[in-house]
Amino acid sequence: MVSAASSMKDSLTELQKSYAVKNPGVKITFVFGGSGMLQQQIEQGAPADIFISAGKTQMDVLEQKNLLVKESKVDLVGNELVLVTGKDNNKVTSLEDLTQSSVAQISIGTPESVPAGKYAQEALTNLKLWDLIKPKFVQGKDVSQVLNYVETGNVEAGFVYQSDAQMSTKVKVVTVVPASSHKPITYPAAVISTTKNKQAADDFLKYLQSSDAQKVFVTYGFKTLEK
Repeated sequence: MVSAASSMKDSLTELQKSYAVKNPGVKITFVFGGSGMLQQQIEQGAPADIFISAGKTQMDVLEQKNLLVKESKVDLVGNELVLVTGKDNNKVTSLEDLTQSSVAQISIGTPESVPAGKYAQEALTNLKLWDLIKPKFVQGKDVSQVLNYVETGNVEAGFVYQSDAQMSTKVKVVTVVPASSHKPITYPAAVISTTKNKQAADDFLKYLQSSDAQKVFVTYGFKTLEK
């Protein structure tokens, strides 16, 4: 059982298929959701063999509570934060445009539990935009919901990862949020200490770090990390 940030759903689903071809005896199942929600589920004893978070905070909490196999922890991939709008929306062409009265609602992950929302909050605060547009926010429980709000036209714009925007046919990227305005977006992964499938978990996590797997992550909009 792999508990993983919802932004990894498409890439991990493909990788699981590739892994199954070479390892037919290993059954891998996923639980996707907001990293904070998954962290809380693991703390409460939900079954999980591997945790892949979209932020370090959630992983650090589990490590402090001795819920990780510490030597297994690894930074898997990186990502970029982007501002997206619907394909036909021409009202928003920059971050500054979000302050205009014509933009009524903006989707963002709940900063307390969704790393994409936390990165957005940090960036917008540093860019002196947070207080100006805060009343317009519609919060999502994970980045998939944030993207869905934009895709369905419920909001004019939203903050998601480059990997999510790339996989959607209904949105366009207005701009990449400056990397200098927020902490680096890194996806740490680790084996959970209560796993009953440690060898299988170790093997799958090792596979995710392989060059073949990393190439798949890149095709889905993630970034490889400098070793």
